[in-house]
Amino acid sequence: MSSRTERANAIRTLTLDAVDRANSGHAGAPMGMADIAEVLWREVLRHNPSNPAWWDRDRFVLSNGHASMLIYALLHLTGYPLDTADLQGFRQLHSKTPGHPEYGETPGVETTTGPLGQGFANAVGLAIAERVLAARFNRPGLPIVDHRTWVFMGDGCMMEGISHEAASLAGHLGLGKLIAVYDDNGISIDGKVAGWFNDDTAARFKAYGWRVVAGIPGNDGDAVQRAIADVLANPVEQPTLLMCRTTIGFGAPNKAGTSAAHGALGHEETLLARAALGWQHPPFEIPQDLRDDWNCVARGAQLERDWGALLDRYRAAHADLAAEFERSMRGDLPADFETTWRGLLAAAQANTAPTESRKASGNCLDVFGPALPELIGGSADLTGSNNTKFSGARVLEGATADANYINYGVREFGMTAVSNGLALHGGLIPYTGTFLTFLDYARNAVRLAALMGIRNILVYTHDSIAVGEDGPTHQPVEHIASLRSTPRLSTWRPADAVETAFAWRAALLRRHGPTALVLSRQKLPALPRAAAQVDAIARGGYVLLESAGPLQLILIATGSETQLALAAAQALGAEGRGVRVVSMPSIDVFDAQDAGYRASVLPDGVRKRVAIEAAQPDGWYRFVGLDGLVLGVKRFGVSAPGDVAMAHYGFTPAAVLAAVREYIDRA
Repeated sequence: MSSRTERANAIRTLTLDAVDRANSGHAGAPMGMADIAEVLWREVLRHNPSNPAWWDRDRFVLSNGHASMLIYALLHLTGYPLDTADLQGFRQLHSKTPGHPEYGETPGVETTTGPLGQGFANAVGLAIAERVLAARFNRPGLPIVDHRTWVFMGDGCMMEGISHEAASLAGHLGLGKLIAVYDDNGISIDGKVAGWFNDDTAARFKAYGWRVVAGIPGNDGDAVQRAIADVLANPVEQPTLLMCRTTIGFGAPNKAGTSAAHGALGHEETLLARAALGWQHPPFEIPQDLRDDWNCVARGAQLERDWGALLDRYRAAHADLAAEFERSMRGDLPADFETTWRGLLAAAQANTAPTESRKASGNCLDVFGPALPELIGGSADLTGSNNTKFSGARVLEGATADANYINYGVREFGMTAVSNGLALHGGLIPYTGTFLTFLDYARNAVRLAALMGIRNILVYTHDSIAVGEDGPTHQPVEHIASLRSTPRLSTWRPADAVETAFAWRAALLRRHGPTALVLSRQKLPALPRAAAQVDAIARGGYVLLESAGPLQLILIATGSETQLALAAAQALGAEGRGVRVVSMPSIDVFDAQDAGYRASVLPDGVRKRVAIEAAQPDGWYRFVGLDGLVLGVKRFGVSAPGDVAMAHYGFTPAAVLAAVREYIDRA
């Protein structure tokens, strides 16, 4: 059998070869962490290379995603469907080995990492999901949900603010099955981190409520094995941080331990490193005996077979629970979902009182929460304002592990990245809430949710300058445009309770991407609709009103401004003008409709068009044309009561009517 050192050197040399071939990438961290990874992946991690999606596998996250060749080498060596040609294609177009690990591109990669610290926060979400599902489904002697979450992280992850948010939450929740391994190599791109990062990391994590094991020599595989074995033999109701002192670029004679290892080493240093490691095989070649020692296919298959037998016993003893577990893990909604939603829609139609769309959203959750056990929500300390906690929700706290609500505290970025982890785990559908203006704090985690194409529902309330007295810091202007410009992110800004019900339905049905629900603080009147118009809401944009006579003008609006468009159209219609009002709660959903439908709503022959939305206006010109009019907001807000702020920017029936009249009467 090969030695630990030989097996770790297989990781190092595959990294050296791939980075050298690409003349791009990061060799240093994989070389430094190879000994830790060898212990974890060969001896400890419960995984099945033949089935990367096995439900009860341990989750592994490489938060320091620039070290991507570490996970690619591990996947290749342990037997995942990632062959030598894939490694040779490192960082090349359409390869399975992109520059940073990407969810959905490489079998065995649990989450997209690269922006530092987010993988760590994802891992917190994965660990929360395991705890919740274990409490919900496990029965005495039948622990069908029983796995750990492992995360590798580096100095950059530790420095990023999101690590503070996520670590604090994880410690508070006592996530005992979360184990983080800190690659404490003391080097980042600019050099020795002691010049700008001298935190007492051990004390910091202890203060968060973590168990900390410090001083582990990370380039000594036996020492690493002993440290991990001790942690696993002594479980605690705390997350664990293993602080491993390593040498970045271990084995590179001239660049090890320096910032020069924070990237490609160069061909000459690569050759010198291979020689220093005693590696005499050609690039990408691993001797067969070493491959055999690394291969985890048989072990992984046995682990899954054992779990499958456990699941069979569980099915026999708890058939209904087993069916519910398997349904939720597949990501399917309950069979009666559509019936549940139709009841919600009927209630929304029956309620004709003016209602804030945030309140209408809360009404939706009061229906969906009890009907969808997999739904798990939370808010960044704005639960009452976001209306995100449904009646009967159980808060994750202390002994309440079978929970469906999380008090995230004031941690918008951490909250969103943690909820990405909840979505990635499977078995749960997460949603989160905050004010729309605080999207800025969470923006990169929203982007990664869209990049990965995962079902994460983002509730944003206080959607415009109508927020009022809190002023410009709390009044979003550019945020809706930011959401709409993000690929794979679906955005809804409903005009009343009925459109809000459709928005929630769309978000829950959408399995391959996040959805943002942009909701009002102010009350919105119930809009009149015929049955066909109600059904058309699902298409993202539809004709809400049309006056008699030849069509001359189209008014397009969303959210609270839809009522202003209706008022203007009614006044103009009374003058004999042919006016159509289009409500467009979701531009991306409307764009996805067939060309015939889009043309029926926005006929090419009608060039007089006005878009009305109290937000950044530029995106609307694609619908109204360069000769059209957009009534929007190009400045930051003002501190004043909401109706005063709206009036100040021209969002009153009279002001909108005057602006539209001026536009259509131009020569």
